[in-house]
Amino acid sequence: MPSITLEDYQIRIAREDESEQIINILKEAALWIQSQGIDQWQYLLQGGDDEEIKQAVCRGTTYIVIKGDKPAATFALSSEQNDWDRHIFGNDAQHDSLYLHRLAVKPDFMKNGLGAGILKWIENHITTDKKYLKLDCVGNNQKLNEFYIINGFEHFGITDGHSKYRKILKR
Repeated sequence: MPSITLEDYQIRIAREDESEQIINILKEAALWIQSQGIDQWQYLLQGGDDEEIKQAVCRGTTYIVIKGDKPAATFALSSEQNDWDRHIFGNDAQHDSLYLHRLAVKPDFMKNGLGAGILKWIENHITTDKKYLKLDCVGNNQKLNEFYIINGFEHFGITDGHSKYRKILKR
C-alpha cells in the first residue's frame, strides 16, 4: 500500500459552516462504495444521516482533512457512546474507549494511504485518557475489514453483521 506524508494535509475539527462539505465527502464516498458493488452507506445517499452529521459537526466531534483548498476526507471521534455504539459494543461501563465513526476519503484522494495516515494521525495527535480506539464496519466488506487489520486493529467480534475492531491507544 502506498503511503503519504500528512504534512501536505491539514487535519482539524470541522467548523459548522463546513457541514455541507462533510456531507458531500460522505456521499461521494458512499457513491464510490456503491459503484464497487459493496452494500454500505446507501442510506447516506438519501440524506438518512444529514441531520445527525450536522449535529456532530456542531458538537465539535467531526474532523475535516484538507489538501490545499480541497476537502479530502473526514472522520468523527467521540469519547461518549451513542445508541449505535451501545448496540454494537454493549455498554462501556469502564468508559475506556474512544469511538471512530464515518472515516471517509473522497475518491480523488483514495489509493494513496490517506486513510492509514489518518489512523496514525489519530493515534499520535489525539490526547485522551481512553485505553481503546473502537470502530465497526460492515462485516461483508472484505477490503475494509482487511484495511483495519493491516492498520493494527484487533477484530473482536460481530454484531448484527458488523465487525467490531479495537486498538490500544498510546497514552
